[in-house]
Amino acid sequence: MLSCCLRLCVSGLALPLPFLLQPPRRAAGPGVRHLLLPTLNLNFRQPCLMKPHVVFVLGGPGAGKGTQCSRIVQKYGYTHLSAGDLLRDERNKPDSQYGELIEKYIREGEIVPVEITISLLKREMDRTMEANAQKNKFLIDGFPRNQDNLQGWNKTMDGKANVAFILFFDCDNEICIERCLERGKSSGRSDDNRESLGKRIQTYLQCTKPIIDLYEEMGKVRKVDASKSVDEVFGDVLKIFDKEG
Repeated sequence: MLSCCLRLCVSGLALPLPFLLQPPRRAAGPGVRHLLLPTLNLNFRQPCLMKPHVVFVLGGPGAGKGTQCSRIVQKYGYTHLSAGDLLRDERNKPDSQYGELIEKYIREGEIVPVEITISLLKREMDRTMEANAQKNKFLIDGFPRNQDNLQGWNKTMDGKANVAFILFFDCDNEICIERCLERGKSSGRSDDNRESLGKRIQTYLQCTKPIIDLYEEMGKVRKVDASKSVDEVFGDVLKIFDKEG
């Protein structure tokens, strides 16, 4: 007796079977009455997405984090996510339910609730990787800023992202303040004034510096002297990223 067997293995997205199956045929021979149907073996697998590869970028206000992140993006292909910029953008959206709350925290130099910040960061990482799964390297600038931020990150992103290290831009507080005041002449930022900067510096010293110290104990801090010129600082940054890969 003749036999017919069609074996189909499919990986990834399901295909419309009506376009794949041929109509059943009768076997050759006048004495055969059974219809021979094709048999299918479907093996569906979900595409494997890479985890986000994250570098936290920390330092006092005016340490030059944003400037250096822009250069790292151009050189190494990272995606730069500034927690502060994401919060300011969300604040400026007319329909944002968090706008007024974010403005209050920013104006007072305080840290925005972690749930808001992480939701914005995760949304942007998801969007980036959905558009291109290979773009999984992220610089997260200005986060985590306190213990609550870190706990929120660990709770939400545990097992979902790999944190490589903290890139720490270390800079004298007075230099940071002078840089921010100069930037404030054209930035239009509500927190680039001496009163807000004093509060931001204190928040940084009391809340963010202990996070850096914690990662230092784990051997996951890469420190850069950010008081030098932009080109000199980037020269030190290059050495770090060339070594880390």
